[in-house]
Amino acid sequence: MNAWVIDDFGGPEVFDKRERPVPEPDDHEVLVRVHATSVNPVDYKIRRGDAAGLCPARPAVLHGDVAGIVAAVGEAVSDIAEGDAVYGCAGGFTGAPHGALADYMPCDARLLAAMPESLSAREAAALPLVTLTAWEALLDKGDVRTLQRVLVHGATGGVGHVGLQLAKWRRCEVAVTASGQHKLNLGADLGADRLIDYEDEPVDDYVHRCTDGEGFDLVFDTVAGDNLRRSVEAARLNGAVATVGAAADSVLRMAQRKGLSLHLVSMLIPMLHDFDRAHHGEILQWTADLVEEGHLRPLVDDRTFTFDEIGEAHAYAEAKKQIGKVAVTHPDA
Repeated sequence: MNAWVIDDFGGPEVFDKRERPVPEPDDHEVLVRVHATSVNPVDYKIRRGDAAGLCPARPAVLHGDVAGIVAAVGEAVSDIAEGDAVYGCAGGFTGAPHGALADYMPCDARLLAAMPESLSAREAAALPLVTLTAWEALLDKGDVRTLQRVLVHGATGGVGHVGLQLAKWRRCEVAVTASGQHKLNLGADLGADRLIDYEDEPVDDYVHRCTDGEGFDLVFDTVAGDNLRRSVEAARLNGAVATVGAAADSVLRMAQRKGLSLHLVSMLIPMLHDFDRAHHGEILQWTADLVEEGHLRPLVDDRTFTFDEIGEAHAYAEAKKQIGKVAVTHPDA
């Protein structure tokens, strides 16, 4: 089969297309004929060497998100059959080394779910990692409930656009941040109730406008870095913040003074440690139901790439030019 591999860390040009043996699925795996994947920040951070500890043994096949057709089934797998269309985030990391940038990808069956019938493989491949992250933040840890005031940073980001839709599905009042009217309009189209241009409106101003100065019940920080401090500032007393990043000591002290619950989100744990992998499959099956019921839709950038253009796809995503997710399709799909 063909695989697009890296031998060394570096820029987008390090990908090399070469022939490799088709892997054999073990008893608890299925072999997926890959139709599409998507670019997540963790993918290009691994490629650059910024997250070298997450990289499989080199030459490495990267990318976790996958959508495709099951080509073979391990003996212990009973709920997935050859020919099924599936999607998931199932490899490209230590602990799950076979990534999606190949003709075939062996996947732990517990990490997969039936692909939503109304989506193309390109659209389905945009959902797994970001949806699993948003679900962990808002439902598993944040426990969003009806009529709560929720702030989601990054209305058109990969995780943010899913998070706002999940919060709306749970009947919350959702405010979102973005830069520029076009992105804010897209956030409104996805269901956001209140729109915040973070470049023009300070935290104190939008907290007063959106919550009468009380602060949000839950703030979902999909940006991290300095944005975590703004997220803590925007939360109400005894509220909660869920973040994809780490907290500095000064931010922790600020959160403690407000009595906040601080949820640190790391959706890679099931793959890295073989921990509760079946829950990821459950979430993705529930996600497929939400898609079919009209509660959730992926936001995929208009720019198209194939696996032969994976370096260009990485460069485009790293430059943060995209709206939503950057999807990449197999050249034969």
